[in-house]
Amino acid sequence: MRGLGWANFVPAKAIPFVEFLINEHNFTLKIVNQRATKHGDFRQLPDGSFQITVNNNLNKHQFLLTLIHEIAHHVTHQKFGRVQPHGQEWKAIFQHLMLPFLNPEIYPKEILPYLANYLKNPKASTDADVNLSLALKGNIAETGKSFIFEIPYGSLFVFKNTIYKRGNKRRTRFECLNMSNKKVYLFNQNVEITVYEK
Repeated sequence: MRGLGWANFVPAKAIPFVEFLINEHNFTLKIVNQRATKHGDFRQLPDGSFQITVNNNLNKHQFLLTLIHEIAHHVTHQKFGRVQPHGQEWKAIFQHLMLPFLNPEIYPKEILPYLANYLKNPKASTDADVNLSLALKGNIAETGKSFIFEIPYGSLFVFKNTIYKRGNKRRTRFECLNMSNKKVYLFNQNVEITVYEK
């Protein structure tokens, strides 16, 4: 996306920093419809140019974090060639690129401590960090959905077209019984589910 069509997707105070990164690193930014398995990606196209895609359903704080995550992949690729996708090189670059954004004018104080903690050792997905994931969503699930920690023990719920029964909490995750194959699966607290209506 050339021009500033992306500017509505990030916090206003972040726009100059993002514009600098886009101009500096020479890639095309495409804003795409929601994908179930990822928030964004980075790839080299057949003509040799680079493209970053970010989902259009993210709020401004999620969108910004995802965009910088993907720009970090691009910069890592430019500097180091082929390395581990989320290895030490990427982590160092991602931390460096995020520094200007760790600012209460960009990320509210409810999110900043979780974001700073996550950036000490960033993971492949922000959703892996339950506290950050919930803070970024403002502790509000998508319309019509609930977080798994909000439903009572023993409740039935639907996740990816399968019915589960919520069981005990084990440290940070919930044991849930798959009603089809009777196997127990562990769910993070921030998983969004639909309560099963008989």
